[in-house]
Parts: sequence; C-alpha cells; structure tokens
Amino acid sequence: MRHVLTLIADRAATSLSPALIARVREAVEGEAPILLAPGEAADIPCAAPPDPARIAAALEDAPVDAIATRPRGRRKGLLVADMDSTIVTSETLDELAALAGAGAAVAAITRRSMNGEIEFAEALRERVAMLRGLKLDALERIWSGVRFTPGARELVATMRAHNATTALVTGGFTFFSGRVAAALGFDVHRANTLLDDGAQLTGTVREPILDRDAKLATLRELAEARGLRLAATLAVGDGANDLGMLQEAGLGIAFRATPVVAAAARARVDHANLRALLFAQGYRAAEFSEG
Repeated sequence: MRHVLTLIADRAATSLSPALIARVREAVEGEAPILLAPGEAADIPCAAPPDPARIAAALEDAPVDAIATRPRGRRKGLLVADMDSTIVTSETLDELAALAGAGAAVAAITRRSMNGEIEFAEALRERVAMLRGLKLDALERIWSGVRFTPGARELVATMRAHNATTALVTGGFTFFSGRVAAALGFDVHRANTLLDDGAQLTGTVREPILDRDAKLATLRELAEARGLRLAATLAVGDGANDLGMLQEAGLGIAFRATPVVAAAARARVDHANLRALLFAQGYRAAEFSEG
C-alpha cells in the first residue's frame, strides 16, 4: 500500500454506503476498505495514485469528499488553521462592516481579496477604513453571533490529545481570534489588531499586517519550534491568503474554498465538515476527543 484514498460524506446530505465505497474502490483498483466511521468515512488503500477523474465519475456527484494521502506520516504534529469561514462560519470583518453601514462595499472587497484579485494587505486597510467611528460595543455584538464550524472542536481537541500543536492564524482580528482560541483550545493564535481611541474604531490596523506571507512564515516557525519537517504539518483555509501555507504544508486542505484556492490546493473539502481533516489523517471516529 503506497497511497490511501479517504472518502468523507456530508452526513447532512447523504450516507457513505457500502455500494458507493465499492464503486470507488473498483475505479481506483483499491484494496479492501477500512471504515473510519460507519456511513461517514472510509479509507481505501491503493497501490497507485488514485485518478481524480475516475474518482469523480464513480462518486456520480454524491456530496462526498475524496482526499489522497501517503500512509506514512499521516498524523500531523502541527495544525495551522485560518479562522473566518474555516474555524468559524462567518466573515467577522464583513459582519462589522454591516453594522457600520458599509456591508455591501466591504463584502465585495472581501470576495476579490479571497479570490486573489487584489493584494490582501491593501484590501484589509481599505475595508478597515470603512469601520472608522464604529463603537467598540459592536465587537461584542458580533462575537455574540459567532458560530463554530461543525467539527472544529473535535479537530483541535483530537490533535492536541495526540500531542500536536494547534495554531489559529488569521488575517482577521485579535479580538475574535483570542476568544475563538480560548473557546476551542488552540495553543497559539495570531491575527491583526484593530486600533481604537478607547470608545470607537479609528479605521486603522496595527502594522505590519498579518497576510499570506506571515501565515506561511508562521507555519515554518512553529514547525521548526517543534522540530518537525513541513511534511508533518497540516494547514487549512479557504482564501487566497491561505494558499502559501496550504501549498507548503505536508497536508494542505482547502476548506469550502473560493474557486481559485480549490483549484490550486492539493486537497480539498467541499462537502463534509472539519471532521474530514481528522479522517484524512487516518483517525477513526472512536478516537475523536470532544475537548
């Protein structure tokens, strides 16, 4: 066995049936499947790299993700995760902008930035400028509505339980990343800092801005601190500023990502939740920790 194909179903939409697993196994000429979670996830060992076109044909548009890995070193010692639209379901900057009356304008810039059409730092400064004058209690109002992506708590808790370092690294803001990190148990969090005058936002952000290069640098730094090769790291995100770390990590997963990111990443999750990242590392559901 030189390769493993992991199938993960969106349990809200379908079940990973024995017939579907058998169809994919035949398409990739795989060995006997290994169930990781009945109806949700399974490994198919393969001698050769599985062909994406044949996998897609066998899945027949079922809401099932397929991630190919090598069997050696599947379990990673470092997780670096994006926050907005990855660990949490929303874009917190866009939510703040809506309160400031600039929701549509900021959301449009966010979409362009996430697609890589404009440079991240430039886009962040432009968007934050539209928050000038927003009262600080708006931050608490947005925080009260933040929701964690299903599987986020299990992902962090399980990796920590198996001695991995977990880091939340975001182009978002420390006000939110600190709270998310504390709630989910991340070891490290890094983000940008919104500046204020004690009563309201000034429309500026502390420099230097944490951007794509800073995310990649953090991946390298934390791996070196743990004495890990990059092959032993996992990164997950959804936007263009995540691409550097997604492409350099041993396992980089585009999570419900923009088209440009999904196309460039080596692995992607389009349907399932964040439990998929544990299944892709060979964890069985019975090994998951709830935190």
